[in-house]
Amino acid sequence: MSDRRRPIDPESSPDAPRPLGLSGDPAARGRTFARFSWLVLLVGVLATAGVGTWLRADFGPELLWIGPLLVLGFLLAEQLTIDVDVRTVGWTISFTEIPLVLGLLTAPFEVVLGAHLLAGLGAQLSRRGGDHVVYNAGVMCLEIAVPFSIAHLVSTAVTSGPYWLGAVAGTVASPMVSVAFALAAVHVLGGELRVGGAVRLGLRTLVVGLLNTSVGLVGYEVSTRGPWGWVLLVLVSAALVLLYRAYSGLLREQRDLEALSDVSLTVARSGQQAASRPTGEPEDTQTESASDEWQQIAERIREQLNAARVVLHLRPDAPAGVRSLVAGEPLPEDAPQNDSLGLRDDPMLQLPGAHVRYFRTVDAPDDVREALARRGAHEALVVPLRGANQLLGAVEAHDRLSRWRGFGRADVRLLRTLASHLATAMDNRRLLARLRHDAYHDPLTGLLNRPGFREAAAEPLRTHPKSVVLRIDLDVLSTVSDALGHAWGDRMVVAAGRRLREAFGPDVPLARLEGGAFAALLIDCDAEEAHRLSARLRAQVAAPYPVDRLTVEASAVVGYVLSAEEDGEPELDVDTLIQRADVAVRQAKAGDDAVRAYVPAMGQMFKRRFELVTQFRHALDSGQVTVHYQPKVALPSREVVGVEALVRWRHPEYGPLDPDEFVPAVEATGLVDALTGFVMECSLVRVRQWLDRGLRLSAAVNLSVRNLADETFPDRVADALRRHDVPPRLLTFELTESGVMADPERSLPVLRRLHALGVVLAVDDFGTGYSSLAYLRQLPVDEVKIDKSFVLGMGTDLGDMAVVRSIVELGHSLGLTVVAEGVEDDAAREQLVGMGCDIAQGYLISRPLAEDRFEAWLRARTIRARGRHDEMVLTLVR
Repeated sequence: MSDRRRPIDPESSPDAPRPLGLSGDPAARGRTFARFSWLVLLVGVLATAGVGTWLRADFGPELLWIGPLLVLGFLLAEQLTIDVDVRTVGWTISFTEIPLVLGLLTAPFEVVLGAHLLAGLGAQLSRRGGDHVVYNAGVMCLEIAVPFSIAHLVSTAVTSGPYWLGAVAGTVASPMVSVAFALAAVHVLGGELRVGGAVRLGLRTLVVGLLNTSVGLVGYEVSTRGPWGWVLLVLVSAALVLLYRAYSGLLREQRDLEALSDVSLTVARSGQQAASRPTGEPEDTQTESASDEWQQIAERIREQLNAARVVLHLRPDAPAGVRSLVAGEPLPEDAPQNDSLGLRDDPMLQLPGAHVRYFRTVDAPDDVREALARRGAHEALVVPLRGANQLLGAVEAHDRLSRWRGFGRADVRLLRTLASHLATAMDNRRLLARLRHDAYHDPLTGLLNRPGFREAAAEPLRTHPKSVVLRIDLDVLSTVSDALGHAWGDRMVVAAGRRLREAFGPDVPLARLEGGAFAALLIDCDAEEAHRLSARLRAQVAAPYPVDRLTVEASAVVGYVLSAEEDGEPELDVDTLIQRADVAVRQAKAGDDAVRAYVPAMGQMFKRRFELVTQFRHALDSGQVTVHYQPKVALPSREVVGVEALVRWRHPEYGPLDPDEFVPAVEATGLVDALTGFVMECSLVRVRQWLDRGLRLSAAVNLSVRNLADETFPDRVADALRRHDVPPRLLTFELTESGVMADPERSLPVLRRLHALGVVLAVDDFGTGYSSLAYLRQLPVDEVKIDKSFVLGMGTDLGDMAVVRSIVELGHSLGLTVVAEGVEDDAAREQLVGMGCDIAQGYLISRPLAEDRFEAWLRARTIRARGRHDEMVLTLVR
């Protein structure tokens, strides 16, 4: 069994070092290999001429049947091959030693040489159209000339030994000649094979050559010594071939599995790298990195298929068109490229279904033959990359690098499996890109959102100490929304974001924080320049807006803060800077100057926050903090099924405080446990009172991050349920996914214990988090609450309506109850009913009410009736 190296283009091994004087130009490499091939042919012809002159022999009539049998033997030996790839070098293991040793024993040099050339070159020309025919012809000549020379020398020198000694020595030398010239070709082409690897390859080739030579010699002995010896020869040969073929099949399966694993790992690593890239990284850098990753995948596919070239046609995004990546030999200049019309109309790329197509010039239709010619290929495997909903691209593999054979069924199966993996990977990458974009970008303006701005600004703030964070607030949105609807207010926000982007340019991190509030980061900027730029920005943003044939006079305020104050204050993080810029904005709104810089005196707001925190415990004990209830109504039955418990604080000095002002301050301290416990106790008392009156109403309590990190919290909940004798299903805990994922290792066990108690768990503000779809299935929740921003915009924004509908369908598909908050008009309620939403709450039903006012609301707005289980049911009056 001989090992022959199939010469390949050095472009298929881009990392291989180049010999001195060999350029990186593919055409130059091709010319270098052509000169080497002609040199090999010249050496082969001179060797055969010399050996033929030296070993002049007489031709007898028996050669009339020996010659055709040798041709047939060489053809069969080369057809029954095992293909092995070592790094980027392809090796064909064949059985040519068997007919060669028989030829050395039975036929003259010229007959064996002619049979070998006729079988080898004829098969190659008919199959591949003459690729590397010059090189192979020279090697074939040497594969016969060297064995005959060695056999003659050994037979002449050893006269007393066995008659077959010279034939064995010559036959074993033949594959070693192939290996030597193959290694020389690798070096000429710019490849590299270590000395240790070359020695191991030579030893393995020698062992296999001895084995095949022994089989041929034993077969010759058996067939000539006995009348039926040829039958034994056929049986032994068939068994050996089947053994080798089985081994080659196992080897191929192992290599295919390794290739699939490599491709999957490469795609997974590239997806993880894409997810970990900074939000503010330029798109061209990300595109270049992604191209490198896909180039590696193309190279791996080419190596596994042992193809001269692999072309990946990728459509990462429909508007971006098609990108083509080539591994191996470059495409000719007239081949179809990226967005050319020829690529879309190419007959080889008309790909219905998901099957692998095999094209050859010898039997292809005229249009496909022309397409192959434009690619400079004789055969091609083509398979589409089909995602879940669309065609994502295609893979082409051109010209298998085999001395005898083209692509086979194993190659087709492998390419089909690889294409399936790639299509799935591309779908996952697109989904990951969409989720990442949605996580860090505002869906309305396309600018960064708060988490995105935090990530994009973190590194510049560390490397540029003199930086400025600006906050710009557009101040007429509520008026426009009230008069013309939320859609027109959203259009003003989009227009303002566009003006800011044009003013800042593409490289400045710019975010929409909420409503009409924007933030930007300016690096290497001092206070004077920041004030001048802020004034100019405020004028641009406050310029009149054309709205529905009207011109709306807008107003805007700007607050900014330096990342490091001149008095030596240490550098601040992004959140603190945004917070201080917000303080400056509030001061600008309260004063006459529309542009304000943050100064330490504005820190009085933080002082007030500190005062609220320190006074909160006393407020709980003295009755300043109360619980209000907002009813929740089932759709479409209008049955009141429960309430959401909301905390309120009437401060003796500051009056009614907005929960957004004191709840975050309380959550930042250890008092959040006291707040949650207070609201839960009040809610359970109220639920118990309702149960005593025959009313089965549930109460929902909001949880904070600190509650989810407290391992003792489920025990306290269980104790409270026992003390008030309230069924666990009548208590609901609402949590945000960001709170859960802040520390999932601690929060998920707490949630599972609460769920085991029978308490209802609900995901609040669903649709606004950065990982909703990715983590919803992992959370032990029973309800999902649609964020009110989507419900409010549902009547005027088809996008918001699509989001709400998708959340309803997703929740139901996961067996969850879907609650919509922010229902403020009948149209929204009717739309939710049509979508199949389960529960609604909002100002259309009622605002949050104190206990006594809520009881009055129940008496005035509901009617009582007996339910199916003989309990009292409250139905909202129409």
